Amino acid sequence: MATIVHFDISADDPKRAKDFYEKLFGWDIRQLSGPMDYFMVGTADLQNKPGIGGGISRRDANSPAGIINYIGVSSIDETLEQVSEAGGTIITGKQDVPGYGQLAICTDTEGNVFGVFQEKP
Repeated sequence: MATIVHFDISADDPKRAKDFYEKLFGWDIRQLSGPMDYFMVGTADLQNKPGIGGGISRRDANSPAGIINYIGVSSIDETLEQVSEAGGTIITGKQDVPGYGQLAICTDTEGNVFGVFQEKP
């Protein structure tokens, strides 16, 4: 069964958002090296067991404001076909995330934004 595997928070100022979420929730947030202005987020539940991981990215003209939950799928191509068949819309087609896998961003029939993610084997 598909489940949420990652969340992404878009921000005008990723460093400011990092500071906010570290102070508010105590999340472990670390900037990735490389050309992208991106921070990886580690969370834990109330018993301090690892939770869903996420990220904070710089918002651009193509990024919807808010938090996008990514659902892990075994085939991104099949899932994108199913999104359309079920009445959803593909906002951003399949994109490579070097070293991690592939993702796409969609909306459901109610206009809610979500992502799908296929992990690199």
